[in-house]
Amino acid sequence: MKNIVLTGFMGTGKSIVGERLAGKLGYRYCDMDALITERAGMSINQIFALHGEVQFRDLETEMIEEIAHKERLVISTGGGAVLRDKNRKLLREKGVIINLVTSAEEIYSRICSDSSRPLLKDDMSLPKIQTMLKSRESYYADADIRIDTTGKKVEDVVDEIVCRLEGIRGFEDSVG
Repeated sequence: MKNIVLTGFMGTGKSIVGERLAGKLGYRYCDMDALITERAGMSINQIFALHGEVQFRDLETEMIEEIAHKERLVISTGGGAVLRDKNRKLLREKGVIINLVTSAEEIYSRICSDSSRPLLKDDMSLPKIQTMLKSRESYYADADIRIDTTGKKVEDVVDEIVCRLEGIRGFEDSVG
């Protein structure tokens, strides 16, 4: 059975959608950021502050190498996990990649009061989010399925994912 890999910018709903989707399908849920913070013994902000983004991305790749070949997981990746070709390749080997898309304005409204976003620590603004989204678009577009979560309830997004998974090899017995 294939894994379901949720990608997307911060604030697109990967964690909450992932949890609910895993419950609906009877899959195990795996939050990459939570696994990394558990392994490192510190928050993502602390990892960025003490070791930098490159070290964080290395930890992210190590975690992907460990979990990518397991089965029946719903994996919520960090917003930048898809920036490395190796990560996308590993996740795709035994998974269907679903990219969650949300308007920059809605992302801003969802995360503007969240201080746990190290890449926006110095500039939590709509223009910064728009710039980052634009620079990452080609990586996010490298997905099997793209779903817009703007203005949608979590349950509706989960139902849309389940509907889109029907007929994909490896999911025939899991959905429907």
